[in-house]
Amino acid sequence: MQILQLASELTHTTIVFATALIFASLGGLFSERAGVVNIALEGMMTVGAFTAAIVTYFAETQWGGGALSPWIGFLAAIIVGTLFSLPHAVASVTFKAEQVVSGVALNFLAIGLTIYLCKVLLNGSAQTPTLKHVFSKWDIPWFSKIPYLGHALFSAYPTSYLAFILIAIAAFVLYKTPFGLRLRAVGEHPKAADSLAINVSRMRYMAVMASGALAAMGGAVVTLTTTSNFSHNTISGQGYIALAALIFGKWRPISGLFAALFFGVASALKSVFQVYGITDYIPVDFIYIFPYALTILILAGFVGRAVAPAALGKPYEKGQR
Repeated sequence: MQILQLASELTHTTIVFATALIFASLGGLFSERAGVVNIALEGMMTVGAFTAAIVTYFAETQWGGGALSPWIGFLAAIIVGTLFSLPHAVASVTFKAEQVVSGVALNFLAIGLTIYLCKVLLNGSAQTPTLKHVFSKWDIPWFSKIPYLGHALFSAYPTSYLAFILIAIAAFVLYKTPFGLRLRAVGEHPKAADSLAINVSRMRYMAVMASGALAAMGGAVVTLTTTSNFSHNTISGQGYIALAALIFGKWRPISGLFAALFFGVASALKSVFQVYGITDYIPVDFIYIFPYALTILILAGFVGRAVAPAALGKPYEKGQR
């Protein structure tokens, strides 16, 4: 029984931690499938986490949002994440700048900007107060009552259900719609796509903006489900782990889902081990570094076997030979 309880709790916690990674890796998927490298997932998640926390805080304290406050914060994060992605799109698509450098710059900007705005809006405090209203778990009728399995799979935050739905939608859009065909075309062979009257720049702009929205949703999930506030270490490298999940999943939605769940297990072990006293036997420091060490090992072992989109990271000049 103890083993079943542990397995149930580990599965449940894995889904909680993997949800943010699913959103962010989906964001990276759209951008990189269109040929634009997005190292800025970390910064976009940071901006999303900050926006969700600060808007939810003001919604519940000054705007009378009540129980709807986290949804208001979540929607605000989507809008701000989309806008925050625009500098990366302008630099990468319009000015043909080095995409990795642009992404790294956005990551640094996000960290400094969010802490600065937090201090300005909260009278010098570098973190938001603990939110009174965050997302509550939704239990699926009947299924959530199944012993062990019900808690593991059918009692989750609404954002987790949304993440799984978006995976299915993304797979359908990419492989079953004209839009998805055009998106993949500009990431594989933009010259051929251009010859068929597909606007390469427009498609890449749309992909990067979708990436910003989805990554910001991932950041919002962190503040509205697990931390209940925002500080400088709220995201703490999860954007880079999401990027690793994208590569490990070979730039495919379903494979990326399983990769995100795999990395979610690594994060879930931290809390589950502490709850069940396993940290009495394993130093807690080793548990905290485990997700990041696992990311390095996975990339070192599998990144060479993953084939990226052919035009990934290559600016397109109309009329070039």
